[in-house]
Amino acid sequence: MTKLISALNENLQVVYRKAIDADAALDQLGRDGKGKFNTIFGDESPFITRSKRFKAYVEEVAGDVAGIAEQNQQAQNTELKSSNTIDHSQKQVLSIIVKKLELLLTTLEQFKSSLKAK
Repeated sequence: MTKLISALNENLQVVYRKAIDADAALDQLGRDGKGKFNTIFGDESPFITRSKRFKAYVEEVAGDVAGIAEQNQQAQNTELKSSNTIDHSQKQVLSIIVKKLELLLTTLEQFKSSLKAK
């Protein structure tokens, strides 16, 4: 489980850098009078956050990863299970985290491509 959490954190670092760049581009579009929308992801997305900027969504996923890392650490401390054991609820949370990361990466790449096309 520790290796999985490390991999998620590495992916978060990549997404964070892309989000910062995308948010800067969104800021510029806003100054140019473009990019008028309410949120990046709608109600059908797995995100709880509703924002006009990517960084807020990255922070939500980072909180999810931190939560599962903390649960894993507590489990190790109480010696209830080894760090390689993943229970059903953790699988569900991990599945949501992966979906969020995938959605973020896909959307960031699409946004980057749309900027290059202009």
